[in-house]
Amino acid sequence: MVIEYDSFQSSKKKPFGAVVKGTEITFNIKVHASDDIKEVLLHVARDGHWDAEHDHPMTKKAMTYQTTFTPKCPGLYFYYFEVITEQENCFYGCLDGGFGGEGVLYMKRADVQMYQLTVMNQVEKIPEWYQHGLAYHIFVDRFNNGNLDGRINHPKPNSFIYGQKSDLPMYIRNNQQEVVRWDFYGGNLLGIEKKLPYLKQLGVTMIYLSPIFEAMSNHRYDTGDYFKIDPMLGTLDDFDHLVKAIHDSGMHVILDGVFNHVGVNSRYFNQAGVYDTLGAAQSQDSRYYPWFTFTKYPQEYDSWWGVTDLPTVDKNNVDYQNFIYGSDDSVIDYWTSRGVDGWRLDVADELPDEFIMGIRHALDKYPDKILIGEVWEDASHKLAYGKRRHYLEGGMLQAVMNYPLRKLIIRVLTGDLKPSEWWLELMTLKENYPITVFKYNFNNIGSHDTTRILTKLHGNRDWLQQAFGMLFTLPGVPCVYYGDETGLMGGKDPNNRAFFPWDKLDINLQQFVEQWYHWRAQHQWLDMADFAPFYLDSYGIGYVYWHDDKKLLIVLNTSSNQRQINANDMMLDVVPSDLAVAVKKCLTGVSLEHGDFKVIEEF
Repeated sequence: MVIEYDSFQSSKKKPFGAVVKGTEITFNIKVHASDDIKEVLLHVARDGHWDAEHDHPMTKKAMTYQTTFTPKCPGLYFYYFEVITEQENCFYGCLDGGFGGEGVLYMKRADVQMYQLTVMNQVEKIPEWYQHGLAYHIFVDRFNNGNLDGRINHPKPNSFIYGQKSDLPMYIRNNQQEVVRWDFYGGNLLGIEKKLPYLKQLGVTMIYLSPIFEAMSNHRYDTGDYFKIDPMLGTLDDFDHLVKAIHDSGMHVILDGVFNHVGVNSRYFNQAGVYDTLGAAQSQDSRYYPWFTFTKYPQEYDSWWGVTDLPTVDKNNVDYQNFIYGSDDSVIDYWTSRGVDGWRLDVADELPDEFIMGIRHALDKYPDKILIGEVWEDASHKLAYGKRRHYLEGGMLQAVMNYPLRKLIIRVLTGDLKPSEWWLELMTLKENYPITVFKYNFNNIGSHDTTRILTKLHGNRDWLQQAFGMLFTLPGVPCVYYGDETGLMGGKDPNNRAFFPWDKLDINLQQFVEQWYHWRAQHQWLDMADFAPFYLDSYGIGYVYWHDDKKLLIVLNTSSNQRQINANDMMLDVVPSDLAVAVKKCLTGVSLEHGDFKVIEEF
């Protein structure tokens, strides 16, 4: 038996990809069987309701079988096909791994891998400034000290300051590998403000800051006081001045919201009595005691991944919810009303959906704000603590940090992923994600949590240039991690958090990245355009955009050799037929040198 179905093709499933609840979806499959076919069924299961599959008989038209399905509720649905003959029952589902596109025939129901169907409650509205955003991620302590004499604002006790800015980061740890002396370089808010002309020239329109609230560590993911700027970074006046300067420069600013946990010596937990408040670790009569879960008071308590410096907060506690987002004087309201344009939620998978929804509701009181989540996987079907997350179905996250795309870029360039595999994984993301997420996801090739991109690419400058090219030409909002544009290297934390080498810039690389920033700014039509990827046999990848009378073609050689493109090398399955003809005509016979990244606007 042969079954033909391809979830990427509108001739087989229409409409493509994620849909809004109440949308009728048409399915068509072709069946070739030697036995008489008694019945062909579409089976649909709503996520979590596995014992209540809905069977949809398919109507025969020639060798094609057709039916429709209309999802009534938002969430995930999963589907597969069954063909019943006189001799056997056969099943057709997706490839193992949950990929879309062409599937595979299964002989046993228990073996079937089901296709995913994402159903939204509504289509998200994305602020226009964010749609066209060109972002830059600053780890504040490591960017720039704006004090004329270079002094460090309010050095913290039991910490050390580096002798020179060029010193490599390191931690002082005890025998339990706990950090006992935090290290600081002294970057501050004034330092960022003084470098706004640099960022403006680079082409940045949106600055994403690592946490800026008072904390003990250099990274400040151990919040001490949500309503206070860390004194090492400056004052509240410095913050307000910076926000105004960012806006006056035509840029926007996004803050890092760390709401899953706090610092062990925060105002709220206050284990060492640093603050004048009565903390949860000091007394069970503390207002903050119900915020935390103690297993043996006060020494043992829930903490983030067992890191005792980071006590986990109970996000179901109503007082904490009101504190973060539910009251007029909440954390979200306080900082957003001061001009913050959006928030990035740290460890979003640790936050209940209802908590994220509450933050989004508070944020929606202000016009044109954005809410981004830290999610490392395909966020459309993320499972956390045994629960399916509904981040992207409307009313919660508008985008996530696009770590899956980062992985695709790195793996295809280093040869760890075949061009055909890159294409399949990217198309599956496109199919699973709501269109606004795929178009406006927060793309990165590096962050404070990852190995530096040049290090990850083994120091290969050709690959680095291709990686930047892909970052700025693939769908989504590109974000450069500070220092990547000047060739900073480093493994994982702390080596990926060196101070910005202002006196030792890689000018050529910086200008190369600057050209990409400006190129993307000059091609804002891409943010509204249709997009389709393709691949070139085993040696290259490409993609094409089209919108109104504009079109753009990008192709790159991912092999280590020079290659000439033959017509039969181009796998253009998801490119519209008329455009595919134009792409073939344009690329056939073209020679691709090793490391080539071609952008073709006239074809």
